[in-house]
Amino acid sequence: MLENYVTYLNFLSGKFEKFFEKQKPFIFCKKGCGKCCKNAEFPYTQIEAEYLMLGVWQLDNDTKKIIADNVQKIKQQKAEFKGEVFKYDCPFLINDVCVVYNFRGIVCRSFGLMTVGKNDKIKVPFCYKEGLNYSNVMVDKKISPEKVKALGVEEEPAAFNVSYDFLTDPDFERGFNFTFGEKKPLIDWLILNPEENNEQSQNNI
Repeated sequence: MLENYVTYLNFLSGKFEKFFEKQKPFIFCKKGCGKCCKNAEFPYTQIEAEYLMLGVWQLDNDTKKIIADNVQKIKQQKAEFKGEVFKYDCPFLINDVCVVYNFRGIVCRSFGLMTVGKNDKIKVPFCYKEGLNYSNVMVDKKISPEKVKALGVEEEPAAFNVSYDFLTDPDFERGFNFTFGEKKPLIDWLILNPEENNEQSQNNI
C-alpha cells in the first residue's frame, strides 16, 4: 500500500512543481526558513505518518535522540495545555531544517501556494506577513493589481485547489489504490521512542 501512496506523492510532486514554477515571482521558500514548520497542528493521515517514519528509520542515532526529546517536550506541553487548539513546532525541524524532508507529509509539500478552499475561498500563506510568499504583491491582506503590474511578470498570482482536505479526498484513494486512514495532528501519531515508531511502520509495509 505504501508503494501506491508513493506513486500518489510522485503525482502530486509533478503538479506542485508546475504550480510553484508558475508562481515563482511570488515565492520565497528556501532551505533554512522553517516558518511553515512552526506553531501549527500539522494534520497527518495514518499512511503519511507511516511513510514519515520510514525516513526517521534512516537517520543517525544522534538525530533520532533529538527528535525523541522534541516529541517528549511537545507531548508534555500538550498535556499541560488548557486552550482549544494546541499548536507546536514540528519535532522533525532541527536547526530550521527538516531532517525528513523527502518523507514529509502532504500539507508540508503544498504549503506556500495560494489555496482555493471551501466555498471558493482563497487562502494566502501566512508567511506573507513576514515578507515571504506573495508579500511583494499584498496590500491590506489582498493582492494588489498595481503591485503585480509593477513587477512586470507574465504570470499573475493564482490560487490552486491544493487544500489538505481536497488532497486527502477518498477519490485519490480509489484512483491510486491505497487508504489514507485516520487523520489527526502529527504529534498524536508519535510515541517517545523513534525506534518503536520505526518498528510499527515496518510492520505495516
